[in-house]
Amino acid sequence: MSETAIKIENLKKQYKLGAIGGQTLNAELQSWWARKRGMEDPNLKIGQDYSNYGESFYALNGINLEIKKGETLGIIGGNGAGKSTLLKILSRVTAPTEGDVWINGRIASMLEVGTGFHGELTGRENIYMNGAILGMTRKEVDEKIESIIDFSECRQFIDTPVKRYSSGMYVKLAFAVASHLDAEIMIMDEVLAVGDMKFQKKCLGKMSEEAKEGKTVLYVSHNMATIENLCTRCIVLDKGKIIFDGDVEKAIDVYMNNQIHDLSTEYKLTDFQRVSEFLGRRAKFDLVRLLNKEVARYLENEKMQTEIIWTVDVPVEKAMIAVTIKSADGTTVGYTDCRSMLQDYDVGTYSTRLEIDMTCLAEGTYTACFHLVELDLLNEVHDIDRSPYIFFEVNNSSQDKTNWQRKYWGSVRFSQMVEIE
Repeated sequence: MSETAIKIENLKKQYKLGAIGGQTLNAELQSWWARKRGMEDPNLKIGQDYSNYGESFYALNGINLEIKKGETLGIIGGNGAGKSTLLKILSRVTAPTEGDVWINGRIASMLEVGTGFHGELTGRENIYMNGAILGMTRKEVDEKIESIIDFSECRQFIDTPVKRYSSGMYVKLAFAVASHLDAEIMIMDEVLAVGDMKFQKKCLGKMSEEAKEGKTVLYVSHNMATIENLCTRCIVLDKGKIIFDGDVEKAIDVYMNNQIHDLSTEYKLTDFQRVSEFLGRRAKFDLVRLLNKEVARYLENEKMQTEIIWTVDVPVEKAMIAVTIKSADGTTVGYTDCRSMLQDYDVGTYSTRLEIDMTCLAEGTYTACFHLVELDLLNEVHDIDRSPYIFFEVNNSSQDKTNWQRKYWGSVRFSQMVEIE
């Protein structure tokens, strides 16, 4: 075990659907007594039923894994595969149903925006509190606090209660704390998606440095490019089980093939788990539908037509819908938005139809992520809500059957060059 940072044997985590915990104790007792007598639940929401009440499912189902000291392990898989559950068990946020976990070293984890922070405390006070949780003395934290504040880029607000921080500031401070305090194991869920691109690059560089110095890093992300650049080993989770463990490139191929077998054309987002508590709070996507398609597969001369149903709960100003197109490995190909719909929106439900010109894309598999954004006074966009990644394929229908090498040539097919006199 001296060279082993984490060892997991037959790890299982079971949940029960409709289990107690969603209401007050009084309401739970009312619901239980009504079901016991075969009567209608007085606390049942419209459209809800208890047909699957009490059914069990395994978020993790027999995980066996050994992670060596100094390894940088990528953990990838679709939504609901069990990634976050695994990290929560390793971080001791929740307990496993079955199995054993041995951890050799202190853990610094960053599972979601604001985890481990107290909203009423200032940024500086939260740094000391997190250090105390890890067993560090005040003197040890004193030695690191200036570098933490500098890395976080939040010096101006460090003595302000963190409840007033934006989601980006939360992430910056949380990562700075997690990466600088004395912990042998760093656990990072996909919270860096909230930060700006410059800070994401800075964080990935810091994680690489920590790994080289002997720290063990566990990193969850849907961005395959960052997984490939950062990790030395990768596992793929699917339905609570490890379906691949080994080489990073092969793991990404397994994950992509597992994801794109069903090129869906309709995404109901009522129960979609947002990557941040700040997304979907004021307005949210309810449905994304690809029109005139049974399978999300396009010829290179076709345009993508979509219908998006979205709801505004709190009036938003200068809002519109944008889309980011990425290649299958997570590399951003391009961005576009619909400026014609830019306006203020009152509370209500809206249906918007959009057309996206993808005729410049090379043959291959891509993802589209729709963003509900607002424009600030500096004309910069900020996400109000974000859809899951929607996979689609582009096929070559022209006479030019060139075997496109995206690795070297990129994902955009420029028009043929022409000779000029």
